[in-house]
Amino acid sequence: MAIETVFGPGGSYSAGGSPAGSINQPKPLSELPRLARDTTAEDPWPVSVLSQKYHDAVARWPGAWVEGQIVEINTRRAGSAYLTVRDNFEDISVSVMGFRAFAAKARDFHQGDRVVVHGRPDLWVKQTRLSFMADDIRRVGTGDLKEQIEQLRRRLKGEGLFDAANKIPLPEFPKRIGLICAPQARAEGDVITNARLRWPTIEFSVIHAHVQGPQCPPEVVAAIRKLDSDPSVDVIIVARGGGSFEDLLGFSDEAVVRATAACETPIVSSIGHEDDWTLIDLAADLRASTPTDAAKRVVPDVVEQEGIISEARTRIESRIRALVDNETRMIEGYANRPSLTQPLTMLDKPQRFVDDAQVRLDIALRRIVDDASLTVEKLQSSLTALSPQSTLDRGYAVVQTTDGAVADDANAIADGAELRITLKRGALAASKTASLDDGR
Repeated sequence: MAIETVFGPGGSYSAGGSPAGSINQPKPLSELPRLARDTTAEDPWPVSVLSQKYHDAVARWPGAWVEGQIVEINTRRAGSAYLTVRDNFEDISVSVMGFRAFAAKARDFHQGDRVVVHGRPDLWVKQTRLSFMADDIRRVGTGDLKEQIEQLRRRLKGEGLFDAANKIPLPEFPKRIGLICAPQARAEGDVITNARLRWPTIEFSVIHAHVQGPQCPPEVVAAIRKLDSDPSVDVIIVARGGGSFEDLLGFSDEAVVRATAACETPIVSSIGHEDDWTLIDLAADLRASTPTDAAKRVVPDVVEQEGIISEARTRIESRIRALVDNETRMIEGYANRPSLTQPLTMLDKPQRFVDDAQVRLDIALRRIVDDASLTVEKLQSSLTALSPQSTLDRGYAVVQTTDGAVADDANAIADGAELRITLKRGALAASKTASLDDGR
């Protein structure tokens, strides 16, 4: 039963309730049983008295040094530190807290560190909870589990299980997501809710498995293989909320890591919080900081996609409009050309060419005729100058025999032979009577 108030400075108390059959009004401290063995069902201690008695007893316990492995640590609060230290041999843990100087030292420690802590036991009266109030902490080595995980990491990395070349890109628009998580886990709701807010048509194939403890590795391996063999599953998410270093050990199991690396379907790990790391994160195709982040990384945002489509449609419409406008301007330019508005103008240039050719041809023919006329005139002059008529015109005569041969030797013509003498005008018939001396 909850206690609203505890002992005050004056030594009295008040109770928020009392068990059935007890006295309804609180008794003075002097009337309560002094020792636990003196209490009875009719005369019990209130919860606050029991808690205070325990506190007083614990306060007399001596301080001690304890050794263990840090499985959880929180130093975010100013001036305080909260740790959970696990025994190195037994599955036993204790809560450790400290302030000021201890908190400053604790900031240098991490999960998996093996430490020795000095402090005193303390019982919080409000909830009757035992804790260890520490004032000093020292590192004595790296925790066994952490060292084992580090050795496994190095070995698997050497085999190439974490190589970037083995990573499979996530589908841009998945239709079905395979989800591996604990039953009724918050991670399941985070993934499904956020994924459907971003992409309402997405479907899920959910397989529940233990996410901590010895059952975790085999169940997670079986779930991965089952979803990987389902052709309708486009991507797989392995999700788990935050937890201590020990709680997340199952996801650093070698079988889980190998099954993740061998998975042919793209797989996303979302284990713990952003600061938590397990070996499955290195083998997965994508590591998400939280289940919510996994949902956002796996599916697109429908609003963003609608914006992309709208922008693309705007660009397409703009390009088409510009193309149509350009073609329209070209058609208008063609339509306004004189060759279409006045087709006869197309003949202007050929007509000019014909006219020019005709002029050139006329000039050329005239030149040819002139050159030919000049040649004829020259030939005519030469012919006239060389013709026998020109000789006759100068007073000479041509003597021919009866057979038409020109007589050029007087001795070659017989006396009495008939001759024909051609003058400038007309001709004479004559006969040779004698030859004259050439010297005359």
